Order: sequence, then structure tokens, then C-alpha cells
Amino acid sequence: MTTLAQPDTPPSVVSSLLEPFRHGFYGRRGGVSTDIYGSLNCGLGSNDVRAAVVENRRRVATSVGLPDAPILTCHQIHSAGVVVVDGPFAEGPLPKADGLVTRTPGILLGALAADCVPILFADARAGVVGAAHAGWKGALAGVGEATIAAMERLGGKRRDIRAVIGPCISQPNYEVGDEFRQTFVAADADNARFFRVPQGSARPHFDLPGYVLHRLTAAGITAASLELCTYANEADYYSFRRTTHRREPDYGRQVAVIAADKA
Repeated sequence: MTTLAQPDTPPSVVSSLLEPFRHGFYGRRGGVSTDIYGSLNCGLGSNDVRAAVVENRRRVATSVGLPDAPILTCHQIHSAGVVVVDGPFAEGPLPKADGLVTRTPGILLGALAADCVPILFADARAGVVGAAHAGWKGALAGVGEATIAAMERLGGKRRDIRAVIGPCISQPNYEVGDEFRQTFVAADADNARFFRVPQGSARPHFDLPGYVLHRLTAAGITAASLELCTYANEADYYSFRRTTHRREPDYGRQVAVIAADKA
């Protein structure tokens, strides 16, 4: 894991697993948004000033060395849906899905998140990359496996695919109800190991990144986690749960991006 920052560009975290492709996991620093969105909000679906979000996304593209590349993100719906991309999206509504894959240079695939898991994928041998958004519903439905399968359809091989889990909510900060736990245990009794009840708490806490990592490695690829918590690191990351606890009216979204272009 390496943190990169250039003058006048937003800082990012990159991973050697995703080399040699241009990529980065971004937080909330280095943008132009103000108030609760300060400052690198990249979520077009937020109530932020659209011009600010567009500028923030331009800064992200510039920081990975592709200043003219569009950042493509889905209308994320917590699903296992994946879109194969071969060029910029047409004008109009964004595709409703939670994963994107491509082997076409010149575009940036993006996954937006604010506690959910952003995942970047790369197959250097086949020249195929992917980005996915995995909330608990999408993770349980198999968005990771669906992204891998879509990469295979573009020529990728599981033995060559690498994936990295970006900043997301960690288990100590992800309190859930017992019905939530039962949903996972009903799907697979082994999922009980991703829940624990901390001392002093009456409710279980869910290890979302641990669960996603398990699903990815079980699918036969090499995967790792940056182990960065969005909830605990307010200065660096947006958090939907933190916003909810404070009863704030809205929240920003950070983005993770990857391109089929080599650095």
C-alpha cells in the first residue's frame, strides 16, 4: 500500500497488486466541495453542487495521469449486476448495477462508497480491469464473483486476477441486529465467523471487509484489503453511518478508480 499526493491533486492510496494499471483509492481530501461535503465528494447522486462534483472527478482523473478520461460510475443499487464497458456512457440515466469491467483504454472505471466496500480488480496478463461496489446486500448476492465472471468473458483468468478492497467500515464500528446476522447464517452457516459481540455490547458487529475478502479468495483469485476504516477516520473519509448517527442531511462519497491504461 502506497499513499500518493502531488501538488494541487487529491491524495490517493495505490496497491502493488493492481500494477501496472493506473488506479487509486481516494478519500475526502483535495477537492472543492464545501460544508458537509468537504472536500472531494465524487457522488453525482448527492445533493452537492454538481459543478463541484464534476471538478472533483476531473481532479481524480488528472491525478492518475488521465486528465481527459471520463470516470464511469453506475447508479449503484446494492446488487450483483455488472456492466461491460467499451466506451463512455451515452447521455441519460446511468446503468443500474454495482460492477464495471473493461479492457478499453482511455476510460476510468469507478466505484463510489461511504462505508460500503469499493473493490478494484486487475488482470495484467489479459489487460482487463474492473471496479465494484459491495454493500452487504451486494456482497451477499455475489457482486465480487459476478465481476470476476465478467472479466473472464473479456479474456481474464482467475489465476491472474488480483483484487484490492479499499476504505470501508470496519467491524468495530459496524453494529447490526440479530436478524441481519441470521440472514447471513441462513445463506451459509460458516458466515457466523464474521460476527462477534464485543465486550460491553448486546448486539453483534459484522466484519464486512473480512466477508468480502473471503468471498473473493474463495472464488479463486488473489485479494487483499487496505484495512482502512471510513467510520473511524473522519478527516480522511466519508461515512454514511457516521452521518446517520449525527442526523446530518446528506453525505459525500469517495471514489476508487482504475483504467486499462498502464502507468
